[in-house]
This record gives sequence, C-alpha cells and structure tokens, in this order.
Amino acid sequence: MEPGAQVALRRGDLLLTYTVAGLEALASIVEHPEAVAHAEGHWRTGVNVASSSLVALRGEGVRGRAMQAPYPRLRAVGDAPYEADEAGDVRFCLPDEDGRERWLRLDEIPLPPSVPAAWPRS
Repeated sequence: MEPGAQVALRRGDLLLTYTVAGLEALASIVEHPEAVAHAEGHWRTGVNVASSSLVALRGEGVRGRAMQAPYPRLRAVGDAPYEADEAGDVRFCLPDEDGRERWLRLDEIPLPPSVPAAWPRS
C-alpha cells in the first residue's frame, strides 16, 4: 500500500481508520525513547512467538505442508526437543558443529550462508 492510503475497520460501534505511513516515519517510530528502552524485551517476545509458531507447525496434519514452505529455521529445528528456560525463552536442543547438544534460542541457531540475513538490529 502506498503512504497516505487508509484502511478502515469496524470494531463494534467504533470505526478505526489507519493511515499507512511512509519510510520517513520509520525512524521516528523505531528511534523513539520508549521503543529503544524496550527493544530487547520486544525482540525476545518476538523470538518466543516465532519459536512457538514453529513448534505448532510441526504438529500432526500441518507438518507436511509446513515443511514445503521456505522457512529455514523450521527445517533447522526439525523435531528437536524444546523447552522454556528459567527466563521464559523457548530453546531447542540441537547439535553444534562438534555434535554436542546445546539449548539454543531460535535466533541463536546457525543457518546456511544461503539464507538471507535478518533485518539488522541496532
């Protein structure tokens, strides 16, 4: 959608109108002091939501179709055991380069060089 475009959604008796912002708005959003102050917590929450989503995609009746999608981390975690650590972060038990098992967060799992880099974190 082009900047300036509007999307209206009805929520009960309310009509919410969203306006699409342009790229110039990005800095004012992501560099806002509140966003910066809570960035690590939001990152961890996002990683945990993504991890839980990948676990759900491994479920019976979904796995076959999910494995056809271009999600390299889904294939990376495969059927690896997972658990939440003491901080509440979802971790997967995977072998490292030496074959030793390690509990890794989704964003710590090494991917092949052919996988595009993630959006840079500052």
